[in-house]
Amino acid sequence: MNWYEKLNQYFPVEEMKSQEHMETLLKEKGNVYYKDEGPYHVLMFAEFSNFSFVDYLFVSKESRGMGIGKKTLQMLKDKNKPIILEVEPVNYEDTDTEKRLRFYAREGFEHANSIGYCRRSVATGEENSMEILYWAPNGETEEDIYEAMKKTYKDIHSYKNEEHYGEAHEPVSKVLTLNEVDKEDVLEPFAIEVKN
Repeated sequence: MNWYEKLNQYFPVEEMKSQEHMETLLKEKGNVYYKDEGPYHVLMFAEFSNFSFVDYLFVSKESRGMGIGKKTLQMLKDKNKPIILEVEPVNYEDTDTEKRLRFYAREGFEHANSIGYCRRSVATGEENSMEILYWAPNGETEEDIYEAMKKTYKDIHSYKNEEHYGEAHEPVSKVLTLNEVDKEDVLEPFAIEVKN
């Protein structure tokens, strides 16, 4: 299986970029968009001057527990700048979402409670709400993370969308909001485990 097939099998269709979109990013945004691939993992990420964004991180089931996810993230942590990623809200019928959140809690990520993020999937046309997680080595605030997500949405998610999907993405002002109220911390149940 090639790298795209691995990602496509693992991630829900509503979260996937097309292979053409990702190949265009690698080719035309090669100074910020990267692929790190090994026999058991695929990491697609963007690295800007003041933060990194994990677009996709796949670790094969047969290699789980070998520390590959941790080592892959450590490569980004060593750059000593915030790391941002999107996760779907926990779904207790899908044990992978729970495992994913537990993993990120163990890795010191926080949930950006004040950021709302809902975009229409180019694959399904349906609204897709996601949560933003971040690792902030230098005390970066959720406002900083919000600004970084706006840049990611414009420069990565929306790059040449009309060319790849036949339509433009919604404007960033429609998909990202700051100062959401009464939003539950999706990492809280797992953070308790980490402390014990």
